[in-house]
Amino acid sequence: MVADSGNAHTALVFPGMGPSRFEDIAKFMLINPFARKLVAEADKVLGYSLFDAYRDAKGEYNRHAQVAFVVNCLAFAQWAEDTIGVEPDLITGPSFGGRAAAAHSGAVSFAEVVWLTSQLATVMDEYFTAEHPDIVTHSFVRTPLPELTKILGELTEAGHWHEISCRLDHDFHMLSLGIGQVDWVKRRLSSIGGLSLYTMQPPMHASIFAGLRERVDAEIFSQVTWADPVVPVIADQDGSVRHTGAGVRTMLLDGFVRAVQWPDVVATLQSSRVTKLYVAGQDSMFGRVPCTTRNFEVVGINPRFVMQPRARVVAVR
Repeated sequence: MVADSGNAHTALVFPGMGPSRFEDIAKFMLINPFARKLVAEADKVLGYSLFDAYRDAKGEYNRHAQVAFVVNCLAFAQWAEDTIGVEPDLITGPSFGGRAAAAHSGAVSFAEVVWLTSQLATVMDEYFTAEHPDIVTHSFVRTPLPELTKILGELTEAGHWHEISCRLDHDFHMLSLGIGQVDWVKRRLSSIGGLSLYTMQPPMHASIFAGLRERVDAEIFSQVTWADPVVPVIADQDGSVRHTGAGVRTMLLDGFVRAVQWPDVVATLQSSRVTKLYVAGQDSMFGRVPCTTRNFEVVGINPRFVMQPRARVVAVR
């Protein structure tokens, strides 16, 4: 918890990376002064034009899209602090958002998070091509845990490996499993009123990816300087608050092998007297699920919000 005198707090959330189009963010990258500055700095780290590479790349989760997502999330956060006076007491970044959270908190530098994200994309491609080419992560809603437990039991009985990779709300989950079982799961979910959303490959957040965690730690994270965060970071796996660089590093590494538990993060935010969340980035999940919206005032710092004409104001905390 955050020690305080009883006043309400604010938190900054960097969302996980969902499907998005270059066209939805291109204008922001070109004309927003915070984005332009960070993109230019990223270009120096990468040795090429991030904007051009992102524009020309194929696929929604390619290496350039991943780097651009982190850069843009950090630009949104900087804009929010400068333009509307956001001063977060806590920072969190579920799933992919943990990288931006680590950088904005001060645990890693901007240059290192750009390098780290680019390297991670390459290592993950290599790992999942060689080790788990048939595993995907499927997301779905309208499926309460008791009903989901029955479906998982049927998968277990049939001898099919599976693991919950993300819990966003009581009826919103992501499940990692073999690609050959996805169609069956979709039909089974539909039969109980569940709604399938999308399937991600490569997958994420499952204990069988321990080899990836070890490789990332040895080849990438060992080359990064980890500092204690200026603003505490809430870990997305269990809602614990990380006050050290080592703690943030472990949080990011554990993201490869442990499920995201967003309700646990929400519980920590509530116990820390947070009443307002600023979601810095394009988000279709974490800032919109009922367990978030019914407990906090949520402000989405996204292209539409940022590009609106406005007078410069200072937010009241």
